[in-house]
Amino acid sequence: MDEREFGRSGQHASVIGLGTWQLGADWGDVSDRDALAVLEAAAESGVTFFDTADVYGDGRSEETIATFLRGRPDLHVLVATKMGRRVDQIPENYVLDNFRAWNDRSRRNLGVDRIDLVQLHCPPTPVYSSDEVFDALDTLVEEERIAAYGVSVETCDEALTAIARPNVASVQIILNPFRMKPLRQVLPAAQKAGVGIIARVPLASGLLSGKYTKDTVFAKNDHRTYNRHGESFDQGETFSGVDFVTGVEAAAEFSALAPEGSTPAQLALCWITRQPGVTTVIPGARSPEQARANAAAAKLPELPQKTLDAIDDLYERRIKEQVEGRW
Repeated sequence: MDEREFGRSGQHASVIGLGTWQLGADWGDVSDRDALAVLEAAAESGVTFFDTADVYGDGRSEETIATFLRGRPDLHVLVATKMGRRVDQIPENYVLDNFRAWNDRSRRNLGVDRIDLVQLHCPPTPVYSSDEVFDALDTLVEEERIAAYGVSVETCDEALTAIARPNVASVQIILNPFRMKPLRQVLPAAQKAGVGIIARVPLASGLLSGKYTKDTVFAKNDHRTYNRHGESFDQGETFSGVDFVTGVEAAAEFSALAPEGSTPAQLALCWITRQPGVTTVIPGARSPEQARANAAAAKLPELPQKTLDAIDDLYERRIKEQVEGRW
């Protein structure tokens, strides 16, 4: 699979990576055996970028990645984790002592001395404007606890603030055919600055797979049940902030645009990888089959202009009004 570079850090990632939230929690139950099988299928399909976080299953996702990579020393995988969501979300908690403690825990979970890429995990907005926060992250690099750092953001404004910081290697942001606002300013700014873009929630929590109806019921421990209206964390993380019924209806239109021989999910992933400035896109997977199908999207041919125009039109008609003003 093709790889792209994080310009500032010189690190590389496959254009299709793997998000591992599903392997920790919040998407229903996934067994340890199934989680390892997903990692194996992704790696065998050419995926060289795993994204995780210290809160995914309270460290379970990180530990599962460590177990897998210990058994596959032949692989060269860039592992990115995130930190900051295990404490109250106030700017005062984003200090060097806490960073060191969180980093120590993640390094133990991952079984490494130095983490490839650490991202602040959607911190409070004032954190992005704090010199002390980024000085502390620089200290983690100097102490060789991390090789590079980035941020995971909720809004385009947060992304632009982070990109202006000289040592930020990456910005992780929601980007998909139901969330296009980052295309206008964030991606061009990142590309100019040499900041990598990690596109998350690429399938709008599965909406863009076209598999759901308005009557679909998710498990009680699935965030698509308990966070549908932002009850537990930012609503944009669930269905990209799109009302579920609207999303299902729009997804049916989107599904009809998938090229022959490909799935709607593959169309969505292909569309994201074709956006200038995107380094990698990180779909999750709950089965080896999903992981392989996601990776195969990297091999799709160029999308015809009429398909691109139809995707733009769908967003303008059905989605834009719901999401543009919020994120």
